[in-house]
Amino acid sequence: MTEESKISARQQRRLEKEQEKEQEKVHEQATSTGTTKWVQIRMFPIWLRILLVILFIAGAAMAGLMIGYGVLGDGEPMDALKWDTYQHMIDIKDGK
Repeated sequence: MTEESKISARQQRRLEKEQEKEQEKVHEQATSTGTTKWVQIRMFPIWLRILLVILFIAGAAMAGLMIGYGVLGDGEPMDALKWDTYQHMIDIKDGK
């Protein structure tokens, strides 16, 4: 009879440990799903960001052309944006 009580006590402790583990799992799941996850809200969509970057690069290139042609080249800054200027350079390159 004492062996049976020892076995049942061991089984009871084992069951208690298993129940504690299950409760810990449930608690971990509850805390992990119950917490608020950080969600990033974008002010500008990605396509708009890409478009803005392309526009800024084009604007910087145009400003660089105007500064280079107007200040360093002693020309009129707006002439750097005219097609005639580049047509003249192409004609010089081709020997016309």
